[in-house]
Amino acid sequence: MLVSQIKIKFHDQLKKEYPSGEIQSFFNLLTEAYLKMSRLDLALDHRRELSASEEKKFEDALLQLLKHEPIQYILGETEFFGLKFKVNKNVLIPRPETEDLVQWILEDLKSSKSGELSILDIGTGSGCIAISLAKKLPKARVSAIDISKSALKVASANAKMNGVEVAFILQDILKTTVLQENYDLIVSNPPYVRELEKKEMHRNVLENEPEMALYVKDLEPLIFYQKITKLAETGLKQGGSLYFEINQYLGKETAEVLNSGGFKSFSGKDIFGNDRMLKGTKESRT
Repeated sequence: MLVSQIKIKFHDQLKKEYPSGEIQSFFNLLTEAYLKMSRLDLALDHRRELSASEEKKFEDALLQLLKHEPIQYILGETEFFGLKFKVNKNVLIPRPETEDLVQWILEDLKSSKSGELSILDIGTGSGCIAISLAKKLPKARVSAIDISKSALKVASANAKMNGVEVAFILQDILKTTVLQENYDLIVSNPPYVRELEKKEMHRNVLENEPEMALYVKDLEPLIFYQKITKLAETGLKQGGSLYFEINQYLGKETAEVLNSGGFKSFSGKDIFGNDRMLKGTKESRT
């Protein structure tokens, strides 16, 4: 089969499930991964003959896409903050909004000490936040917590692949009474999607990504923010900062959690203009 023929097959079979532009994006990613062909290469050599093994890879990917499996899981990797990350069904797929959180942290650190900071990432998943910070702040000591052994295995592989050292800790943050040390900076992208918001989620997320990393009960939507803020009261150094990715519908309520914990809160918007981030600074006590 020619590469041009498999492209037509992708569009014909997926057009009822996905927009045309998204199908083209899927195909471009797969041809780059499986054939090492860029979009330009594809245009110049559209009559390239696929081997039997290459054709099978495309056929398998097509079946997975028809089942609404995320393209990142099919490929086994994704990009975040300019770095490659392995991903599978044990970890959330890193989102562009989370890149904004990392960027906010780095921008803040430009005007402050960015040397030997101690940083903690709570609920690390694939390790995308912790590893990106470790890559950009080579003098920092970065630790990361997650409740999932499987997630930490993925995160450890990602740290090794990106050439950074991160201390990964298996820990249930909701059962933690005190953090292991005092940190200069704590960051977390905890579960924050309420059960009532599931109807807004795409099928590929609902059916594939780990539920415990996504959802909270409707009656306890801020449980992780409350717990982490409480731990940060003693686990964050004076003048330290606490950063959260948040539920855009609960920005005011989450800010109140920070304020009640003695933090001065600042909000930030993501690339889509949504209230997606919060920063809390630990003010000096007089």
